[in-house]
Amino acid sequence: MFKRLLFLLAIAGSALAQSRPAADLIVTNAKIWTVDQAHPSAQAVAVLGDRIVAVGSNSEVDLWRGPRAQVIDAHGRLLLPGFNDAHVHFISGGAALEQIDLKSTTTKQEFIKKVAEYVARTPKGEWLLGGNWDDQQLTPVELPTKDWIDAVSPATPVFLYRYDGHMSLANSLALKLAGITRESKDPPGGVIVRDSNGEPTGLLKDAAQDSVYNHVVPPMTHDQRLRAARNALQHAASLGVTSVQDMNPADADIAVYSELAEKGELTTRIYVAPLETEVQDWAKLGLRHSFGSPYLRVGALKGYADGSLGSSTAAMFAPFADDSHNSGLLSDEMQPLEGMRARLTKADAAGLQICIHAIGDRGISMTLDLFQDVVKANGARDRRFRIEHSQHMAAKDFDRYAKLGVIASMQPYHAIDDGRWAEKRLGPERIKRTYAFRTFLDHGVHLAFGTDWTVAPLDPMQGLYAAVTRATLDGKNPNGWLPEQKLTIQEAIAAYTSGSAYAEFQEKEKGTISAGKLADMVLLDRDILTIPANETKNAKVRLTVVGGKVVYRAQ
Repeated sequence: MFKRLLFLLAIAGSALAQSRPAADLIVTNAKIWTVDQAHPSAQAVAVLGDRIVAVGSNSEVDLWRGPRAQVIDAHGRLLLPGFNDAHVHFISGGAALEQIDLKSTTTKQEFIKKVAEYVARTPKGEWLLGGNWDDQQLTPVELPTKDWIDAVSPATPVFLYRYDGHMSLANSLALKLAGITRESKDPPGGVIVRDSNGEPTGLLKDAAQDSVYNHVVPPMTHDQRLRAARNALQHAASLGVTSVQDMNPADADIAVYSELAEKGELTTRIYVAPLETEVQDWAKLGLRHSFGSPYLRVGALKGYADGSLGSSTAAMFAPFADDSHNSGLLSDEMQPLEGMRARLTKADAAGLQICIHAIGDRGISMTLDLFQDVVKANGARDRRFRIEHSQHMAAKDFDRYAKLGVIASMQPYHAIDDGRWAEKRLGPERIKRTYAFRTFLDHGVHLAFGTDWTVAPLDPMQGLYAAVTRATLDGKNPNGWLPEQKLTIQEAIAAYTSGSAYAEFQEKEKGTISAGKLADMVLLDRDILTIPANETKNAKVRLTVVGGKVVYRAQ
């Protein structure tokens, strides 16, 4: 009787297998970490169309094999959910791949030489743009001025951004074209840096940059945007980045994404968050946070509360330790505060998600106050407020994040970059609450990881390395800068996948390797779950799959 029962079960199983549609893609012999707590590990995965249909052992998934299935043998390598970068500037990142990059420049002479080389190859009448310079990388540490570059760029307007995007260097011709003179007033939320005689040095901070960006620099053409987008998509695929959340894109950027989506050329999923100052336009469309397709979605708005620590414009409760007369700047959007409150309340009432850039403790605290006001005005619901960067916290505000359900959208690479010099600016007490990944998790706050590309490299391996080691780029903290804030590699991967998916209301669609979810996966050349933490940054992507299609394969 028992043998007959087994025989009948075998027949039933065979019939079920024959009725099951064959998978389009099967990845087998993998070490899969799913980021799904209910089923954390597996050997194989099957994909039908753009969705995962089975996750399990080789034998279980093999039941989905058919004659036309593409089968990829992982040879025991680690397979993870595709990385979701929660904060990028995608078009400018793609454009920067072709522009001057001064991030690795270490001397004034090297800075000037590189600018001269790029000026020589810039067509007459065009601007030299790009930059990515880092004054803290220079020896000696000093801020560049227009006097550095005027002699090598007499007929070419030059505008070069600091790597954090909150300060830029203009040469004299660019200042002239922008109408910036010693008589020019600082705009709200910005500073025209001046020398001891009151003359502009060429450095423009935060809103002061707008005089150049918005009024003088020629806007990108449609073809230039398309090229930048395609460059960015190719770069993302090579790094295993299958989704990005694009902060403050221009309308023309979104139009380019739409065009590429219509052509089937998007190989990275994009969630866009245009500026909150455009709330009137977006609110009247009636679009909520989940509007769009799996490849292109709208429904969030991005705002600014303050500047950055590197440019000394992060809004702080107390002055900087290295500048007793400066406590940073509130953004022009926050002036007046009533205007910001009204716009955010309107955006929230329309069902739009709110993402606010806030770096200094005062900027963060004021943003939390605004969020409280919005809840009071519009009532409780699952709205997933986000504070982008969430870098330098007041002790009282960790609990407020948790109470309000605010997501800490953070970029771990910034910690090992800023960690070279941040204590000089913040002092020994405030530094204890900076890039506080562990403290956020301990308070039950949702973490979403990203890069702020081009401020930091788009490569997720660099961000994971930063989160688990906190070893600063200058090599002075091999055991970790503020090591009590380190994460485990599993926690860091989760923040970069399921955490980022949650931050865009997509946790049911992606972020884990689970049946029913979008088939976005990345195969690595080594097991970052078991190798020494300091080797994480050396891991490379072997294969990137988006929607069941291979969009990148290493040579």
